[in-house]
Amino acid sequence: MHYRLLALDVDGTLLDPAGKMRPAVCQAVAAAQQRGLRVLLCTGRRFRTALPLAQTLQLREPLIVHNGALVKDAASGKTLQQFYMPHDLYQQGLALLRQLGTPMVYIDAFHELIDILTASVEQAHPFQRQYLQDNLAHCQVGGDLDTLPAQGVVMMSIMADEASLWTMRLRIEAALEKRARVNLLVNKNYQGHILEILHPAVSKWHALEQFAAREGITPEEIVAVGDDHNDLEMIRHAGLGIAMGNAITPVKAVADYITGSNAEDGLVQALERFVL
Repeated sequence: MHYRLLALDVDGTLLDPAGKMRPAVCQAVAAAQQRGLRVLLCTGRRFRTALPLAQTLQLREPLIVHNGALVKDAASGKTLQQFYMPHDLYQQGLALLRQLGTPMVYIDAFHELIDILTASVEQAHPFQRQYLQDNLAHCQVGGDLDTLPAQGVVMMSIMADEASLWTMRLRIEAALEKRARVNLLVNKNYQGHILEILHPAVSKWHALEQFAAREGITPEEIVAVGDDHNDLEMIRHAGLGIAMGNAITPVKAVADYITGSNAEDGLVQALERFVL
């Protein structure tokens, strides 16, 4: 099969367990581009933290960030596609997350230098507190969260231990049903897990499929590589879905191929086998 598009998850896939992008990975991605593949990062990260990785790899394509809630032009930061949370979902999600702690609200305000709104840093779970302290330069702390922000809400989330978030996830899914996308993910760069609430249409695969369709690329011409719940749909539906060796069991179950872990340069192994 002649593949035309390579979709790469970031944390747990492109990056090693220490959160670093190894030279061998950079070289393999560069070689894939030289072979004519278009390379897109498809990540749960914010645009601000995904952009430096795309620049290091000299990628020319848009970035799919916030698990598909936003598609952004890498050069200008312009939003090309968005799925903002509607007012009713925002209000309900905020009330539900407040039952556990202090929510974080992510907005589409890259050029205003603000990514996160939150009521408090000190009152947050210790896992979330550390994250906020590390990202204070782009946080707005305090203020009225009850009013829907004008910039567009990308998602809201909370960080805590897995057991607490698992219970909260079940409660949120029961309350919101199909009116929201709810993700529970390993927090690879901090302790604990992340519980996210997004627009119901949001997924990495949805954003990727729409981009590919506009470019005349079929699903069969896509290679997708990932490791966590938010990668499952694109691994299942891509022409070649590759699970990392460190991937969760459900992702491995739907993959066409399981490569080495991100500690073993599994992405390099996969690209050498199927692309290079």
